[in-house]
Amino acid sequence: MRVFVTGASGWIGTAVVGELLAAGHEVTGLARSAASAAKLEAKGVQVRRGDLDDLDGIRAGAEAAEAVIHLANKHDFADQAASNAAERAAVQTIGDALAGSGRPFLLASGVAGLVQGKPVTEADASPFHGPDSPRGGAENLALGFAGRGVHPVSLRFSPTVHGTGDHGFIAHLSAIAREKGVAGYPGDGTNRWAAVHVTDAARMVVLGLEKAPAGSRLHAVAEEGVPTKEIAEAIGRAFDLPVASIPADDVPAHFGWIGGFFAMDLAATSASTQELLGWTPTGKTLIEDLDTGAYSGQ
Repeated sequence: MRVFVTGASGWIGTAVVGELLAAGHEVTGLARSAASAAKLEAKGVQVRRGDLDDLDGIRAGAEAAEAVIHLANKHDFADQAASNAAERAAVQTIGDALAGSGRPFLLASGVAGLVQGKPVTEADASPFHGPDSPRGGAENLALGFAGRGVHPVSLRFSPTVHGTGDHGFIAHLSAIAREKGVAGYPGDGTNRWAAVHVTDAARMVVLGLEKAPAGSRLHAVAEEGVPTKEIAEAIGRAFDLPVASIPADDVPAHFGWIGGFFAMDLAATSASTQELLGWTPTGKTLIEDLDTGAYSGQ
């Protein structure tokens, strides 16, 4: 089918586009720069120039497609309000464009903050509603379009979608460790992060496009929870750095904006997703990636 992908040249988007093309789909990718456009065109992807603020372009891309996969996000942690507003506006625009068509609309979401005291499951609804909530309440907004003749599916990614070339949270934590001269972990390091290799995540997205019922919440999770102490120890091995606990009061100063995330317990399961899609993660674990140099060249 003809698939319009926002964030097509990003970390997850690049892997998803590769899987879509391998599965025989035609892809149009949203690209905000000439470099990103050239990268996509080299793979045989049609390009629509624009960004998340180009709502007319996003609407046109959605209207011309048989399915939309929305992976782009500003991820501006210095201005979360602007990121949330842009996300909500893009989701509203795509949903409106697809209304009454029955076409699939898959959007990126996450597991952070959905529940407390247990791993997040696909049965756990997001508590975030409205424009002032995290990610602008985009997951619930998108899933609500099922009542308007859209086929929405939420793609909840692990806090770390890892692999060689990743410039996300693990790369940032690695950079902080090199800067500080110590691979730190918050408190006793028992809080956990769910994890998934980028290739497994991309396969799940394409299977979700092809198989997931409307209203599904899919979990791109291979490992339910890797203790943050183990993550820090692997970063220490990768860069030959000492490893140390960072007291709770010092976490914000030591880690900066990512400290709040690193101190959270972000465990999640994917048993329902695996059963629904016939998806089995096979990629390297997070610790294997760190131990085999996936982040050492950054």
